Amino acid sequence: MAMAGLPLAACVAFFHLCLLLSPSSSLRLLPVAPDAAGESTGRNGSRTAYHFQPAKNWMNDPNGPMYHNGLYHFFYQYNPDGVTWGNGNLSWGHSVSVDLVNWFALDAALQPSRSFDANGCWSGSATILPDGSPVMLYTGIDARGDQVQNVAYPKNASDPLLVDWVKPEYNPVIPVPADIKRDDFRDPSTAWLGADGVWRIAVAARVHDVGGATLIYRSKDFLRWERNADPLYLAHAAGMVECPDLFPVSEPGVEVGLPASGAGARHVLKMSVMDTVQDYYVVGRYDDAADTFVPEDDEDCRSWRRLDYGHVYASKSFFDPSKNRRVLWGWANESDSVSDDLVRGWSGVQTVPRKIWLDEDGKQLRQWPVEEIETLRSKRVNLLIPEVNAGGVNEIIGVMGAQADVEVVFEVPPLEHADVLEPNWLLDPQSLCGEKGASVPGSVGPFGLLVMASGDMQEHTAVFFRVFRQNDKYKVLMCTDLSRSSTRDGVYKPPYGAFVDMDIEAHGGIISLRTLVDHSVVESFGGGGRACITARVYPDHVVNGNSHLYVFNNGTGAVKVSSLDAWEMATATVNVLPDGLIAASSVSRAQAY
Repeated sequence: MAMAGLPLAACVAFFHLCLLLSPSSSLRLLPVAPDAAGESTGRNGSRTAYHFQPAKNWMNDPNGPMYHNGLYHFFYQYNPDGVTWGNGNLSWGHSVSVDLVNWFALDAALQPSRSFDANGCWSGSATILPDGSPVMLYTGIDARGDQVQNVAYPKNASDPLLVDWVKPEYNPVIPVPADIKRDDFRDPSTAWLGADGVWRIAVAARVHDVGGATLIYRSKDFLRWERNADPLYLAHAAGMVECPDLFPVSEPGVEVGLPASGAGARHVLKMSVMDTVQDYYVVGRYDDAADTFVPEDDEDCRSWRRLDYGHVYASKSFFDPSKNRRVLWGWANESDSVSDDLVRGWSGVQTVPRKIWLDEDGKQLRQWPVEEIETLRSKRVNLLIPEVNAGGVNEIIGVMGAQADVEVVFEVPPLEHADVLEPNWLLDPQSLCGEKGASVPGSVGPFGLLVMASGDMQEHTAVFFRVFRQNDKYKVLMCTDLSRSSTRDGVYKPPYGAFVDMDIEAHGGIISLRTLVDHSVVESFGGGGRACITARVYPDHVVNGNSHLYVFNNGTGAVKVSSLDAWEMATATVNVLPDGLIAASSVSRAQAY
């Protein structure tokens, strides 16, 4: 029998979690402060139902995600004392899950407490050692304000919840080098073993007179680290880069990232660029003898592909051995005002965890929500809409518009009628989406979805495609148009856009769109996950009214709808439990109650 107010899937996850506890750990339910409890049990319009966020306060970068002893662990930058970025008190929040959907909050894993992290425990990564135990590498802001790299180990590696972490006295293991500014040295990556049996990590830095760099450090024991003479990658023009991620990719189309090494191994290098606040990646060749990486594309990382063409930064991936897949997390911060954050009592969400793999073309990553998200699908609507005529709008009736998962497959009209693509448009698809928004008619498109729409259509977010002709080829533009997403003042409402790298002609003029709608998050996957756009939206109508969903076409030719399925999404248990309770674990504190 389900616990009152909790979906069946969440109850199953909860009891499964309890069964996994070792005798040395105990799970207890603690009442949270009244303000957090109010946020926990109610939907204030913008708080998400199934995207990850803590019960209250500030969250930013994902840190150290991993699968260990049957549980998924997720750590994140967290301010335990408020809703704004904490600077000197940033900690590692910690939650656990059995399914990547329902999450139970634990006490903070790392908090400022020693001279080597007295001013904050900043971003880092988890590594699973050969004996199966994890180790954390993280950036500490020391008592002098220097950014230094530290290690932390679980006090009891057999504890499935990994509640207590130990910071050895010998930290920092990597002090700031002489050629790097004290505040430009951070974000150690997950470690990997080279063919020589020596561990490597990548650390972001800005080297004097050189620019943004990803440095390589080697170690046999996670205690003594030696810097490689050459950086893994130099970003001369990009300035400071952050949160590097290097991982191997298998053959194109294979959805796993198996260990690989040697000069011929193909890898993906991902960088977060401060100047643009965007995440970029490229496929290339990593040589673990020289510890260098050669991109197969442009050398300037700002011209690489982006993991998400919307509102995502500081992403982090991990390899999930339980399902032989690589999973990606990304931070989507708020885009209204700080005063709004203060009223809400929280700030920041994570994208849904995404499975990533190398596309058949061998050049780009594909991304898709992990399959476990589909366990939240409840009421389903399957619409038979043979086609949407020019200027047509068809409502998707039967699911809650603010909490939905929509999958639609379009078949476009004859491509030879597509508008001609101006060459300069290729350089800035985001501006092109602003110039040719959803309300601007075209030949083939715009067509797609209108989500988070008010009954009078004064507020809506459009996610759509346009097809352009370029010589004898065709380009598919994907956009998320926020210009009418909210009637509120002080809300950032930019256009987002990307060209979907696919040959639509070879695909028979067929293209798919999947959009996850979750109150203040609209997360879209175009062309089977070849292009992803995440947006934050804050429509006024959600406070007192219902949100609607529509499929639309503003092109001159009719667009066929091969299939359209929409699901209402159940509310996941994300760091909160019924009646304002949160999960926590501690032997000593449990004994005190």
